[in-house]
Amino acid sequence: RGRGRRIYFHFWAAELSIKKLFFACEHHCTMPKVLIICTSADTYIDKEGKPVLDKNGKPEQTGCWVEEVAAPYYAFKGKGCDVTIVSINGGEIPFDEASLNPPFLTPEAEKFILDDEAMKQVTESTKLAEDTNGADFDIVFLPGGHGTCFDFPKNDLLAKVVSDAFRAGKVVSAVCHGPMGLVSATDASGAPIVAGRTVTGFSDKEEHAVVKEDLVPFLLETRLKELGGKYVSGENWAPHAVRDGNLVTGQNPASSARTAELALEAAGIA
Repeated sequence: RGRGRRIYFHFWAAELSIKKLFFACEHHCTMPKVLIICTSADTYIDKEGKPVLDKNGKPEQTGCWVEEVAAPYYAFKGKGCDVTIVSINGGEIPFDEASLNPPFLTPEAEKFILDDEAMKQVTESTKLAEDTNGADFDIVFLPGGHGTCFDFPKNDLLAKVVSDAFRAGKVVSAVCHGPMGLVSATDASGAPIVAGRTVTGFSDKEEHAVVKEDLVPFLLETRLKELGGKYVSGENWAPHAVRDGNLVTGQNPASSARTAELALEAAGIA
C-alpha cells in the first residue's frame, strides 16, 4: 500500500509540474510585446552633413536620453510586458552624457544603467530589421534625445514600422524628441499620423532654452503643427503627456513615465 501511495504521489507531482510548465508557457506567449526604438546618432550634424564642432574643436556629442528609455522600460516591465530595445544602426546605443549625470540622472535612469539585463540590450542592441512589422507589437515606443533629430525623420524603415503599427490599431508612443520619428509616418489614408490629432513633444520654447535651436534640422513643435497636428504643451520641463486614440506623446524627459502609463492604458494593459 505504501508503494502505491508513493507511485501516486510521483504521478501527481509530475502532473502538477506539467501544468505549471503549460501555464508558464501560456503566460509567456501572451505577454504584451513592446518595441523601443532608439537613435544611433551620437553627434550633431550641420546642414552640409558635417559634424558640428564644440568649443574644443571636437564633434558636439548627443545621443539618446537615458531617462526616456529607463522610465518607460520599467513601466512596461512592471506590467509584465516583453520589452525589446533596438536602435537605428545596431550596436551600442549612445546615451547623451548630460543624461548620465546629476541633476538629470533620475532614480530610474540610475537603476537602468546598473541593470545588466537591460544594459545588454543597450550595449549590444539589435539593428532595426528590414522585416520588422510594427503590427506585431502592442506598443511601439520612441524615446528621444537630440540624436533622434538626425536619424529619425528621414528613415524610411522607421516610418514604415511606425505606420504599420498605427494602421493596425497598435499603440504608437513617443516622448520628448522621439516624435521626430512620427513626422514621416502615415495613416491608412496616406496622411501624416499626427494630422488632426492632439500631440506634444519637445517645445520650441524648450529648444530655445537649451540653446539648440540652430543645431537641429527643424523645430519639432513647429513641424508637428505644419503636419496638421494639434500641438499642446505644458510648462517647460514639467511632466506633460497626451493621448489621442492609439497615439501617445510626451513633451520632455520628465514626461517619460506618464507617457508610458498612457501608452499602457491605450493598449488596454492594466
